[in-house]
Amino acid sequence: MKRTPVGRKGNFISNIMWRNILGQALYQFLVIWYLQTEGKWLFGIKGDNSDLVLNTLIFNCFVFCQVFNEVSSREMERINVFEGILNNNVFIAVLGSTVIFQFIIIQFLGDFANTTPLTLNQWIACVFIGFIGMPIAAIVKMIPVGST
Repeated sequence: MKRTPVGRKGNFISNIMWRNILGQALYQFLVIWYLQTEGKWLFGIKGDNSDLVLNTLIFNCFVFCQVFNEVSSREMERINVFEGILNNNVFIAVLGSTVIFQFIIIQFLGDFANTTPLTLNQWIACVFIGFIGMPIAAIVKMIPVGST
């Protein structure tokens, strides 16, 4: 929103944006791939509904990766993405609503959403996996790119 308008032939997505998008996409791909291949072992999931639990965990991790990526994406180049965050009520409302609805979907709408309730430890792990995207985003922002 702070950039000047882009002409018809200009690039809508800048190199800085591409760097951030690709860095986050790589992290999230690796997380989802690892959970898909080793998630049952990682979380010690066994039993008849192990596939449902794993799919719920993957979905929950994915959503929390998005939540923390929203925070990291507030600034394209600056590391401190928290400055002024409480001044944007709409942003806080969207983040809060996302987390609340995610909790409701996972814990209470299993039949509708094809999910199963998670344990407290599984919730903590999902939030932590999502949070790891923030320091990764900060590291990616240190990679120099051209400004166009």
